[in-house]
Amino acid sequence: MKKVAVVTDSNSGITQAQAKEMGIRVLPMPFYINGELYFEDITLTQEEFYQKLAEDADISTSQPSPASVTELWDELLEDFEEIVYIPMSSGLSSSCETAMALAQDYDGKVHVVDNQRISITQRQSVLEAIEMADKGMDAGEIEEVLLREKLEASIYITVDTLKYLKKGGRVTAAGAALGAVLNIKPVLQIQGDKLDAFAKVRGFKAARKTMITAIEKDITERFAGKEMILQAAYTCSDEEAEKWKQELREKFPQFEDIYMARLSLSVSCHIGPGAIAVACVKRAEY
Repeated sequence: MKKVAVVTDSNSGITQAQAKEMGIRVLPMPFYINGELYFEDITLTQEEFYQKLAEDADISTSQPSPASVTELWDELLEDFEEIVYIPMSSGLSSSCETAMALAQDYDGKVHVVDNQRISITQRQSVLEAIEMADKGMDAGEIEEVLLREKLEASIYITVDTLKYLKKGGRVTAAGAALGAVLNIKPVLQIQGDKLDAFAKVRGFKAARKTMITAIEKDITERFAGKEMILQAAYTCSDEEAEKWKQELREKFPQFEDIYMARLSLSVSCHIGPGAIAVACVKRAEY
C-alpha cells in the first residue's frame, strides 16, 4: 500500500490532466451560472467561464459538497494509508473549514492543511507535498512543513476593470464610476488568508510598475537570503500574459524559470478578465 495521497482543489490551477501526470487528485470547484451548476475543468472550461462573464451572467462560487469530498477520500484510502488535502485558503472560502470538520471522522488518516494559499502559490504547496511524500515523509510531517511555511509567499494582482470588484462589494458604485473616468487601476494583494487592497494608481503601466516594485521589495527585504520562486498569473489574453512574463524576466534575470498560469476561476470571478498577477514563494525547507 502506498503511504500518502496528495489532494487539492481546482483553485490551485492544476488541471485534471495535469493531476493525472502528477499522480494526485484535484477536486473541481462548483460554480452556479444563471442557476445552473458547473464544475471547473469538468463541465466548465476557462473559455466558457469568460464567455459567461462577458455576457453578464449571474455567477456565484460554491464549495465541493461534503459527499464529493468524503467519496474521494474513501476511494483513496483503499490504496493509501493517509491523505494530505490542500484546499484553497480558509480566508477565501469555507470549503477548508468544512473539510476540517469532515476529517475528524477519519481517525487521523486525513490531514487538511490550511496553509492560506490560492492559485500558483497553492500549486507550489502541492508540488512540495508530492516531493515530501516521495521522500517517505508521513502526512503529519508534510502538514507541519506546509503550515510552517504558509505565509512565506506574496501575490500582487492588478485588474483591468472595477466592474467585478463592484459586483462583489469591494468597490462602491460611485468609486467604480470615478475609477473608470480617472483610469484608476487598483493593485490587490494576497498575504495570507484573503484578498486585500494594496494601492491605487492611474493606468495599467503604473500598476505593473507598482507590482514589480512590491515584489522586488519582498524578495530583497522580507525574504532576503531565502531561496525564492517567481511566478506569474493572468486572466488577460495569452499574448498579453506573455508580454507580462517577459517584463518580469527582464526585471528579475536571476530567476531562470518563471512559471505562469491562468488564475483560478474563484479569483477570476471577483476580478474579471484582463488581470495580471505576480507572486513569489519561498522554497520550503524540509
